[in-house]
Amino acid sequence: MDKEFDVYIEDTEGNVIVDEKMKSLANGFIDLWLPRDKKYHITITSDGKKVESELSTFENDGTCITTMQLT
Repeated sequence: MDKEFDVYIEDTEGNVIVDEKMKSLANGFIDLWLPRDKKYHITITSDGKKVESELSTFENDGTCITTMQLT
C-alpha cells in the first residue's frame, strides 16, 4: 500500500516518543514498538485527514489497534 502518514506519539509526561513520517506496510498497517507499562496520546495525519487516540502498553492491553480511521 505504501501510504505515507505523519505519526506523533507522546507519553503522559509530555515526552515525545515518535514524531516522524512513516509508510504503511503492504497490508495497510503501520508497525510501532512502544515502551511497556505506559499510556500514550497518538495523532496520525495524512492528506489533510487526522485521527487522535489514547493507547497504553500495560500487560493486559491489546497489541494490535485496528480501530483508528482518518477522517
